[in-house]
Amino acid sequence: MTQPTVFTKRSDGQCNCIPGRHFLISKSTFPFTYPPTSSLSSLALDNKLILPEGCRSASRVPANVCLPAERELPLDFSLAVSLHQEKNKLTKMVKCGIFYCFLQVPADVHSNAKTLFLSQKKSDVYSVEIYGTKDLEKTETGDEEEKYKDLKGNNKKKKAEDLKKELDLEDHKLSTSELEEKYGTSINKGLSSARAAEILARDGPNSLTPPKATPEIVKFLKQMVGGFSILLWIGAVFSWISFGIQLAQGSESPFDNLYLGVVLALVVILTGIFAYYQEAKSTNIMASFSKMIPQQALVIRDAEKKELPADQLVVGDIVEIKGGDRIPADIRLIFAQGCKVDNSSLTGESEPQSRSCDFTHENPLETRNIAFYSTTCVEGTATGIVINTGDRTVIGRIASLASGVGNEKTPIAIEIEHFVYLVAGVAISIGVLFFIISVSMRYKILDSIIFLIGIIVANVPEGLLATVTVSLSLTAKRMAKKNCLVKNLEAVETLGSTSIICSDKTGTLTQNRMTVAHLWFDNQIYSADTSEDQTTQPFDQSSPSWTALSKIVTLCNRAEFRPGQENLPVMKRVVVGDASETALLKFAEVILGDVMNIRARNKKVAEIPFNSTNKFQLSIHETDDPKDKRFLLVMKGAPERILERCSTIMINGKEEPLDSEKAEAFQTAYMELGGMGERVLGFCHLYLPENEFPDTYPFDTDSMNFPTSNLCFVGLLSMIDPPRSTVPDAVSKCRSAGIKVIMVTGDHPITAKAIAKSVGIISATSETVEDIAKRLNIPVEQVNRREATAAVVNGMELKDMSLQQLDEILCNHSEIVFARTSPQQKLIIVEGCQRQGAVVAVTGDGVNDSPALKKADIGIAMGIAGSDAAKNAADMVLLDDNFASIVTGVEEGRLIFDNLKKTIAYTLTKNIAELCPFLIYIIASIPMPIGTITILFIDLGTDIIPSVALAYEKAESDIMNRRPRNKRKDRLVNEQLAVYSYLQIGIMQSVGAFVTYFTVYAEQGFLPSTLLGVRVDWENNAINDFEDSYGQEWTKYQRMYLQWTGYTAFFVSITIQQVADLIIRKTRRNSIFQQGLFRNKVIWVGIFSQIGIALILTYGLGHVTALNFTPLRFQYWFVAVPFAVLIWVYDEVRKLFIRRYPGSWWDKNMYY
Repeated sequence: MTQPTVFTKRSDGQCNCIPGRHFLISKSTFPFTYPPTSSLSSLALDNKLILPEGCRSASRVPANVCLPAERELPLDFSLAVSLHQEKNKLTKMVKCGIFYCFLQVPADVHSNAKTLFLSQKKSDVYSVEIYGTKDLEKTETGDEEEKYKDLKGNNKKKKAEDLKKELDLEDHKLSTSELEEKYGTSINKGLSSARAAEILARDGPNSLTPPKATPEIVKFLKQMVGGFSILLWIGAVFSWISFGIQLAQGSESPFDNLYLGVVLALVVILTGIFAYYQEAKSTNIMASFSKMIPQQALVIRDAEKKELPADQLVVGDIVEIKGGDRIPADIRLIFAQGCKVDNSSLTGESEPQSRSCDFTHENPLETRNIAFYSTTCVEGTATGIVINTGDRTVIGRIASLASGVGNEKTPIAIEIEHFVYLVAGVAISIGVLFFIISVSMRYKILDSIIFLIGIIVANVPEGLLATVTVSLSLTAKRMAKKNCLVKNLEAVETLGSTSIICSDKTGTLTQNRMTVAHLWFDNQIYSADTSEDQTTQPFDQSSPSWTALSKIVTLCNRAEFRPGQENLPVMKRVVVGDASETALLKFAEVILGDVMNIRARNKKVAEIPFNSTNKFQLSIHETDDPKDKRFLLVMKGAPERILERCSTIMINGKEEPLDSEKAEAFQTAYMELGGMGERVLGFCHLYLPENEFPDTYPFDTDSMNFPTSNLCFVGLLSMIDPPRSTVPDAVSKCRSAGIKVIMVTGDHPITAKAIAKSVGIISATSETVEDIAKRLNIPVEQVNRREATAAVVNGMELKDMSLQQLDEILCNHSEIVFARTSPQQKLIIVEGCQRQGAVVAVTGDGVNDSPALKKADIGIAMGIAGSDAAKNAADMVLLDDNFASIVTGVEEGRLIFDNLKKTIAYTLTKNIAELCPFLIYIIASIPMPIGTITILFIDLGTDIIPSVALAYEKAESDIMNRRPRNKRKDRLVNEQLAVYSYLQIGIMQSVGAFVTYFTVYAEQGFLPSTLLGVRVDWENNAINDFEDSYGQEWTKYQRMYLQWTGYTAFFVSITIQQVADLIIRKTRRNSIFQQGLFRNKVIWVGIFSQIGIALILTYGLGHVTALNFTPLRFQYWFVAVPFAVLIWVYDEVRKLFIRRYPGSWWDKNMYY
């Protein structure tokens, strides 16, 4: 058997290798054992890889490996390694940067497992011997390519599907010795540095892989060519083509088209810059995840404790954590003392969760012996084995899932795309039709092409891109004032289209603080005030039992207010302590006042803090009663544990024996409070006999030299994170608006159901399958699931459901709560809702919500409690974390959709009045009624401010009482809108403008009949004696001046009629008088701006030849007024019939 050989560099710098026999590697940064000692090994190289010549990017080592070639690689390049048995040899595939190379080693070398140490003192170049060219030729690359599809990035879909699956982990079930064997580590000594380095090379650093970021230039260019922009670019290009043709023909005004093209390009660029600036806060999800990553970790390696960078941790490392530390990897705990972790960023649970080394649940996310990467250890200490690092951790999977989820196209983007196709279709159809007509009328082909281009450009609504962008920005600004910060402008409208809201519970529907909800003493349940300020407490405070209970609540409590907050309301003060104790402290402070003073008067002499073994907290105090020298022992904890330590119970201030009847009453109350999803605590006390416990008595909490049984049970308090006071009304508004609200929470089903009922997500009369089974006293399996209107689905049930079963639940139940859900399940629920054709809004605040936030049509993150990852994944941020703000946002979203409809209808109307002149010019061969520059002044001058003014229009009364729009049927631009704008109001405007045009020409001597068919002679520069209807002769310049006067009159006529068009667009169904003419003051700014700009262009700039305007006689302004009145009257009649005959033919065809 041939031994591996070490080769050295010759003096000439080349290697004494044998062609076809050796593959070169650079020196190792740590002693490298070869052949490997385990079935899967890898090689850590330094920053120079010496590749064989001809192996730049080959998938195998070629035969001519004679001369080495050096290639610099970054220091942190990774090795992806696989060992795979193939007949009598092992094939090792090494991926270094972009290079794939195979090392083939005989199987017997591997099995012999001899060791060759390559130390850093040896020469620079090494070679491991391989068998010659024949072996290399036999390598089957096909299998390898399939095997490494993921490495090449060809299997992203499969990877995304794998990430959606639940965490498959068995480590929480293994014993300590099994864990040591599995990870090749020792609990006492940890890993060796060499082994750790080997694993680090195999698995890579313990950090999250950043996704490919979209370059800023790409984002900018998307703004330049998306939606309307592409239409304007087409218009600009056509204008430049037309300019080129006319210039070549020697036409007299080719530069009009050049200017038009330049202006169109400028409009796109400026609005593109504006939109890019609005959305410039780019979404870098991974950056916010990386903020959560701990920097250092305390590790046992080589039997020594070492502080290492967290990214150097590997699977099998033994890690120690203490209160205040971030967990540096997914860790299986092998020792824990009073350890609690804050999992809120991962699971949404607001209370710190206890950790121990015991296996307590099948689900790895629920068991207590695993601590997760990036969560925080709140208190206590723990030691554990690292079981997952980097992207393989739970948080890593969520990060990969979030960055792998593609952004959905917003409904408004789809609508704008649809509108672009519609306008382009109309423009090209009319253009081609008139191209054919002009050719058949024997126009020159080049002239016909110019007509075609002119018609297409006349159809492009030049000002609409700017109008829509500004309208969306104004609404976004308005929403920000109402605590909805919109990151993506298009998301403004998406919220209005929303048909399902998947809402998180904690902090969104609830106040995100534990609050005392109920009390039980004197054998009676009392309700407490759970509102945000807790001003009134309605229960009986005169009972001696309440006095005793309030004393225990005050004294048996370690929470304290931070100093210097005396002037703040109690509910807003910051407290040092856990959530439950904070609730009890604030509750006592509101009722009793100055709890800290009460504690000072009742000095604490001994204390046993709460722990998971005892499940109680105990303290002993001197009392503030000068006549009573006895010590007071107070205790609180899990109700069943407290009750078993009691022999008496306090009723109306008197101790009575705790008999079976009273124990039964306790059990009933406990079950009732627990059934409401509330966290229940029991309270008891005991006055210690003065003769046994004098004031000098040495209390010892370790030996517990004081009684902890035969105590007196005083009462129960139950706490809940209560719903926000504004939420029930908001949920009710959602119902009337046809929006389904689904609760998706990581909390317990009982709590989730209780909150859902209290806010109206599950209505009072609705029943779940479990409720029906309980009412009929039959097993759940026998209940017909279709009979239940509400459903509470546990994450464990969801885990085993098929997509069809999930779809069935979403379809057949109007009221749904998903509880104990994982991040993957939240994503699956959102996808399920989208399969129903719904527009889905998702709220969330934790890292666990980020995949679902990104997948949703609109992701809504919490501004106060939300993590950076959630805010970055979302399209909108709720600044006050209040669900009610979403409903405000829905109203604004619906309003902007309505107002955009009005804006587009207003803009499209005058398109016909701009298009008809071209068509009449071609067919009737009259002088051109309106110029290209004049059209631009209408689209980008007089019409911009009125178009934007429509964004300020108030809602018509029915806006929140109608169902969400169907994104497949209720289009932004539908057939009715196009027909009404183009063929009804548009035609009226055109007639009015042509009447003005012919009036101007008639008054100057050209009767309409004279103008027909004069185009060729009219435009002939050589004719200076053109006769009008009265025989007067007109020079070329005089004709051009009259033509510009015609342009100005046509322009003024359209402007006057657009005032009427603007007023009628205020409503689509209601009368103008119902809506109010003066409710929207900005409309009047728009009207005055229209007329003002027209006056400036006509009289101020009327002498500037390049603009093609002339000062117009004042009477021409009034020619179009009757047509403006006609437009208004016609629209009022249309609306009247729509209101009178709902559902009729008229309603269906005339309501847009």
